[in-house]
Amino acid sequence: MEWSRFTEITRIAYFSMEIGLSQEIPTYSGGLGILAGDTIKSAADLNVPLVAVTLASRKGYFEQTIDSHGYQHEQPVSWDIASQMERLPVRVSVPIEGRAVVVQAWLYRTKSPAGGVVPVLFLDTDLEENTPEDRAITDVLYGGDQRYRLKQEIVLGVGGVRLLSAMGFRIFQFHMNEGHAALLTLELLNKTRNLSAATWTETLAMDRESVARRCVFTTHTPVPAGHDRFPYPLVAEVLGDTLLPFEELRELAGHEDLNMTTLALNLSRFVNGVAKKHGQVSQAMFPGYEIHAITNGIHPLTWASPYMVALFNDFIQGWAVQPELLVRIDLVPDLQVWEAHQGAKAYLAQYIKEVTGQKLELDVLTIGFARRVATYKRNDLIFHDLERLLALGEGKLQLIFSGKSHPHDEEGKRLIQRIHEMINTLEGRITVIYLPNYNMDVAYRLIPGVDVWLNTPTRPLEASGTSGMKAALNGVPNFSVLDGWWIEGHIEGVTGWSIGAAPTELHADESSRDEDALDLYNKLEYVIMPLYYQQRQAWIQVMKNAIGKNAYYFNTHVMMRRYVTEAYLQR
Repeated sequence: MEWSRFTEITRIAYFSMEIGLSQEIPTYSGGLGILAGDTIKSAADLNVPLVAVTLASRKGYFEQTIDSHGYQHEQPVSWDIASQMERLPVRVSVPIEGRAVVVQAWLYRTKSPAGGVVPVLFLDTDLEENTPEDRAITDVLYGGDQRYRLKQEIVLGVGGVRLLSAMGFRIFQFHMNEGHAALLTLELLNKTRNLSAATWTETLAMDRESVARRCVFTTHTPVPAGHDRFPYPLVAEVLGDTLLPFEELRELAGHEDLNMTTLALNLSRFVNGVAKKHGQVSQAMFPGYEIHAITNGIHPLTWASPYMVALFNDFIQGWAVQPELLVRIDLVPDLQVWEAHQGAKAYLAQYIKEVTGQKLELDVLTIGFARRVATYKRNDLIFHDLERLLALGEGKLQLIFSGKSHPHDEEGKRLIQRIHEMINTLEGRITVIYLPNYNMDVAYRLIPGVDVWLNTPTRPLEASGTSGMKAALNGVPNFSVLDGWWIEGHIEGVTGWSIGAAPTELHADESSRDEDALDLYNKLEYVIMPLYYQQRQAWIQVMKNAIGKNAYYFNTHVMMRRYVTEAYLQR
């Protein structure tokens, strides 16, 4: 059993509902999964003893198509799991609706050019032993209704712990990347029952402390929809009390319903948000808990364009394993930085021509905006005042959008329609492009090829915003609301530009749309566009600053070192 060598050392188990490692393995929906994939890659680079656990998601998240009216449609993703990874001969069962549902695992090896390897286990219920309904549990990421989601989270949390144990893994820390995996704590409680205590209250307190010493929890969003809650009647039907009596479960997960975030908070020794601001917002959301902050990052070698990789290799040897060396970017001649960027822009222009038939002008300032389409992200804020936008940008501005809306988010889908209306409304005056089916491959082409990366969420709902870090790595300055990581990375006019007021809110401020749009237009007209068109050398210095003052620090190598020293090893 060649895979058994992974069980020879004690490891950290990293649980995530979604993981984005490559486009050939489409088991992710967006930022959470990409962050998980980048984390695993950096763990391999740094030889951190990690094993990752996720779901097979045989039909992916969804493939997006957009019709002539700008409306999003979803289709399953077709991919062959057997061609990407190895089926393991170990099986376990989990309790679902009174049945023993069998779970198997597929092994993928994440390999680093530096020699490290991290095993990733993809959990799968598509087995002959299971009913047709149960075989489909691990089909669609975030698919179906609450019952389907709860079943998936039982497979992930309970099935994941059981498979690790059955395979012989020795785990000293369990890291829950968001609350989807929180049911693993119930399985750990089950395995550490203290039978010597006199009452169940004493038992719970002792077992809770024992489990919490082994658990780390990262919460990723202040948006309520990102925190799973399941009514207890549903929990009784699907999970039952096989893992924990309901009286105890209510003490740990909330009395009104099973709140996965509450469960994780109550059974973790270390809890963190994904940026300094998000840590403060989370502390306000969950008073009584100590919330730390470890800012997210990106995996440098994955997200640098081929043109930037060649440039860095020539002038900053070792940057991929030691991204802190990117502080030396000023050693690179300005002209070569500009030519590398223009190469990425031409690469994007070719892709746009193939996909949409539209033409991207290489000498026109191009703004990119791509992320999940949801109302709080305000994807359409730049269209707030069309007269002002036309007055400052006609013939001098190009806008590129991309992003998927959740299949059940009708307001998000209407946002996509509005952006498509703008394509027709502004045709011949300002080029507006929408790239469909936003995924890792699209991001790899889009982000390095634009000139400015735009982000306009409602403060303080953007927990991190790792796409902006990918832009900075490629010398693309950020133009963003002061939220998430950008509060830490922003130096006005040096690394990029802010939009709107200072970041003082701890709760959503829905009243800032007019003010933010006005600041956006003013900075575009009076600062950004004159710099781009009239002061090329100064513009290139901002590009260099994005690399040398942002990308050198905001990466998953730095992030993983912080997790190791602040979370995993502090017991």
